[in-house]
Amino acid sequence: MSLVELVDTHCHLDFDRFDEDRDAVLANAAGQGVTRVINPGLDLENSRKVVEQAQRYQGVFAAVGFHPNSTAHFKPDHLAEIRELARQPKVIAIGEIGLDYYWDKSPKDAQIAAFEAQLTLAAELALPVIIHNREASEDVTAILETWVKTLPESLRSRPGVMHSFSANMAIAERILAIGFYLGFTGPITYKNAEETRRIAAQVPIDRLLVETDAPFLTPIPHRGERNQPIYIPLIVDRLASVKQVSFEEMGQATTQNADRLFRLSV
Repeated sequence: MSLVELVDTHCHLDFDRFDEDRDAVLANAAGQGVTRVINPGLDLENSRKVVEQAQRYQGVFAAVGFHPNSTAHFKPDHLAEIRELARQPKVIAIGEIGLDYYWDKSPKDAQIAAFEAQLTLAAELALPVIIHNREASEDVTAILETWVKTLPESLRSRPGVMHSFSANMAIAERILAIGFYLGFTGPITYKNAEETRRIAAQVPIDRLLVETDAPFLTPIPHRGERNQPIYIPLIVDRLASVKQVSFEEMGQATTQNADRLFRLSV
């Protein structure tokens, strides 16, 4: 693998599992070409933290919002602070938002209300969204299909990413049809992930993003360890194999895609 500039488009760098060596984690990743990291928020407190870290570290960017599992006590008043945080330097998206029907941490109606409110805010601020979907594909997709119709043309071409994509091909086709990107994480390297690889092979190369979701979803051969941005090249390499292109071509494509979606170079 040659050294190509890469972007980890989803990493929870603020988690306490990085408290002892965060600077080293970023330096080591940069040494392997992973020079930029996007850190999504999960709630108000966490969103404040990711914004602060984006301002502290040169290659780190932030997204702000309420994860679906944090929405049980979400109130419309919370949007005011999310709006202010979203206007801070280096905040490039609203996220991580969406629906999660796997964990029973927030009622479905509360999740949907928070999701739709944050989508409205993203449209208002002309920011793309980072979408969490776990066992809620039909509802997430239907809501996004309605939302994109309200967007200005400038955002309709870059509405967001379906993070750590794990749904079926029919959902992938619907999500791609409304302009979204698909993010792939460590599981694409797992032995039992043939269906995920089959789907990734059919996604246009200009719609692919690479993510760690660190400290979770560590790719092979480091599964069982803490995930970190330095492992992004392993995901790029697996995607390159799936798409039958070189590592360099896949690396350059996913970096260009991240720049286009999140306007990291602007």
